[in-house]
Amino acid sequence: MQAKVKWLENNTFIGHSGSGHAVVFDGNKEGSVAASPMEMVLMAAGACSSVDVVSILKKARQQVVDCEVQLSAERAETIPKVFTKLHLHFDVTGIDLSEKQVERAVQLSADKYCSVSLMLAAAVTVSHSFSVKTASFAPAAE
Repeated sequence: MQAKVKWLENNTFIGHSGSGHAVVFDGNKEGSVAASPMEMVLMAAGACSSVDVVSILKKARQQVVDCEVQLSAERAETIPKVFTKLHLHFDVTGIDLSEKQVERAVQLSADKYCSVSLMLAAAVTVSHSFSVKTASFAPAAE
């Protein structure tokens, strides 16, 4: 896997992934135009875990219609201001969802599949929780 990051101006940079995608990073404290690198790491953990949770639930034939993960992180007070704690809370919505299946999906992501949160867990206390909500409508056919 490869990528590159190029300075644009001030503390604003553009990253280009090896797969041809671009994302803007902004390290400015005032007037920023994009997420900071640490915010990107936080969101990457949420995206990685969400991909796992949705995929695992679909493979289990659960009727998932929405999955949102709320992320919260604590950082060290001194430089380097690394994450010290990270919590992922999944709100999973669907039709007749099994709470046991949602719990299993979140646990498998945390323990086996999410490379981002597993990498972070080597240095950060990472925790997970979830809630299951009933959808008010049926999912569209795929």
